[in-house]
Amino acid sequence: MNPCPCGHKGDKQKQCICKPMDLEKYKRKLSGPIIDRIDIWVTVGAVDFDKLSGVELSGERTQTIKERVVRARKIEEKRFKDSPRKIKTNSEMNVKELAIFAPLTEEIKKLLNQSAERLQLSARAYHRIIKLARTIADLESSENITESNILEALQYRPRENN
Repeated sequence: MNPCPCGHKGDKQKQCICKPMDLEKYKRKLSGPIIDRIDIWVTVGAVDFDKLSGVELSGERTQTIKERVVRARKIEEKRFKDSPRKIKTNSEMNVKELAIFAPLTEEIKKLLNQSAERLQLSARAYHRIIKLARTIADLESSENITESNILEALQYRPRENN
C-alpha cells in the first residue's frame, strides 16, 4: 500500500500534501485483524530512475537466494514429514505445533513477551512472530530459533509512525 493517499509521505524528492486527518483516515482503512494476518511489512522508498536503468548490481544474487530458500524448504519438509496434520510450511503450524517444532528458550520467550507487551501485539501476531522467526532460522540453516531471529521477525511488524 502507499504510505499515504498522495503516495509521498517519507519521500525525499516530493513533499506529502496530505492533511493529518487524511492520514488518520487512510491508516484506519486496514483493521487490526487484517494487519495481524500480514507477516512481513517493509517500507520501500522511491527508486532513483538512474539506478533503474543501470547495469551495476548490488546485493545478493538471485541464484544464491533461491538456493537458500530451497534449502529452507527441505528443512521444513524434513521437520514436518511425520506430522499428523501433514503440514508443509512453518506458516501452517498451530499453537500446539509451535511448542513442538519451534520451541523457544526461556530467555527468548522473555524477550518476545516483553516485546509483545511493548508493541501491544495480539495473540495472532505473537504466534506469527514465532513462525517467521522459525523461517528466518531455517533460511540460516539454524536448528534453533535465536534471539536475533526473533528480533528480525519483530522488525517486520508494521510501525505506528509509518
